[in-house]
Amino acid sequence: MAVPVPSGKRGAHLFDPLSLRGLALPNRIVVSPMCQYSADEGGATDWHLIHWGQLLLSGAAMMTIEATAVSSVGRITPGCLGLYDDATERALADRLARARRQAPPMAVAMQLAHAGRKGSSARPWEGGAQIALAKGGWTALAPSAVPHADGETPPAALDAAGLARVRDEFATAARRALRLGIDALELHMAHGYLLHEFLSPLSNRREDAYGGTLGNRLRFPLEVFDAVRAAWPADRPLGVRISGTDWVDGGWTIEDSIALARELKARGIDWIDVSAGGISPRQKIPAPSPGVHVPFARAIREATGVTTMTVGLITEPRHAESIIADGDADLVAMARAFLRNPRWPWRAAAELGATVRGVPQYLRAATREAPGIFGAVKGGQR
Repeated sequence: MAVPVPSGKRGAHLFDPLSLRGLALPNRIVVSPMCQYSADEGGATDWHLIHWGQLLLSGAAMMTIEATAVSSVGRITPGCLGLYDDATERALADRLARARRQAPPMAVAMQLAHAGRKGSSARPWEGGAQIALAKGGWTALAPSAVPHADGETPPAALDAAGLARVRDEFATAARRALRLGIDALELHMAHGYLLHEFLSPLSNRREDAYGGTLGNRLRFPLEVFDAVRAAWPADRPLGVRISGTDWVDGGWTIEDSIALARELKARGIDWIDVSAGGISPRQKIPAPSPGVHVPFARAIREATGVTTMTVGLITEPRHAESIIADGDADLVAMARAFLRNPRWPWRAAAELGATVRGVPQYLRAATREAPGIFGAVKGGQR
């Protein structure tokens, strides 16, 4: 559960501190996980070094490393990042340590994921279609042998041994993340990937204890959560990203999300990151608008009291400020806004009269209107 820390400032709730277990965050801004599709056999590359380096200088409270596969078949594409063997651990450790060494202190989270039936896909800029086995693809895994889209090869339905293996892969990845110095973990239960596939009746057609009723469909994602929580130190936070709704009639709903949130709260969840969609090409999403997912985060927060994080086309500092001030969510995460402006929190601090962590090399970025945005970092030009 998050513990708010009074800031002594008025009109800058976005910059109020927040504590998640033993992790103290200086503000409510989070860099959302963003797939880069630039790994080499699951291993981080120098692209990640550059990408993370920019974001670690941003002044956000926490940066989240992209969906990181817990097995090679759990990758979405051949270019997806992984943490499932010694080679992928070494590659990630090297790039992350080098990026963090030059940046001011910032919490780093990692999103652990398994692509499920959406695995073995081409990179987005290569079309994103399913890759055939004969062309270097692999057999995707899922709760049921139901393809994501018409014309795709059906995935293999996980049997009891497969369920145990995947559960252990998540826990093992968590232990590897601890060795890397990761401060927080987020489990990916959204966007049509494996754990979401168990939750949604559109993809879960099982007739055993893991399918059918809502309670049964929650079972495997909760088992994975429990396994990771047991492998992850008690003083380090663990969150979950979910899709608040499938946007498909007969699919996962916000009421289901609230039921899941209650179960996760009983297990000590530290935050729920609320997005939407991704389970089916038949989804009907309303016209995109800033904060499209905010109502889902607010509904979960009000119904359960769980700390929530919201995402979705949020770009303006005063919009992000209003989300926190109005109690819609406890944290605001952004992805595309950071791709366009890796220093977005600097802009927000200038507009809202707050401060961010900075580095002396960039002191001249402060403006006449907001000369103190870097707080205690002092210096001048000769």
